[in-house]
Amino acid sequence: MMYRVAVRRNFKARHRLIGGDWGSENELHAHHYEVEVSLEGARLNEHGYLVDITAIEASLDAILARIAETTLNDLPEFAGLNPSIERLAEIFCRSILADMAVPALSAVSVKVFESGSAWAACRQELP
Repeated sequence: MMYRVAVRRNFKARHRLIGGDWGSENELHAHHYEVEVSLEGARLNEHGYLVDITAIEASLDAILARIAETTLNDLPEFAGLNPSIERLAEIFCRSILADMAVPALSAVSVKVFESGSAWAACRQELP
């Protein structure tokens, strides 16, 4: 058996793409993003949870408190980097991993939706 638990949040942030000619995407603009954090593992704890959803929500909300309503280019995580949705997914993934010390986890996945039809994901398998 493999279990997966996920939490979604919506947020707004601004960015401008750098390092190439992407037309209007090179100008500062905003997106209404949706992020989905998914944790996977093979064992449930004594309460029948892989991870308590409230713990995932708290971790995700702490990340969003730093990122939502900002200009992504101004965040230290994006210093000198193109603020793509792939990199945004990676930032969420790394932050969740740093915050969630759950021995039964085997992977953390993050999807960031930039629109209803475009998303990028980052997945980190754990030893």
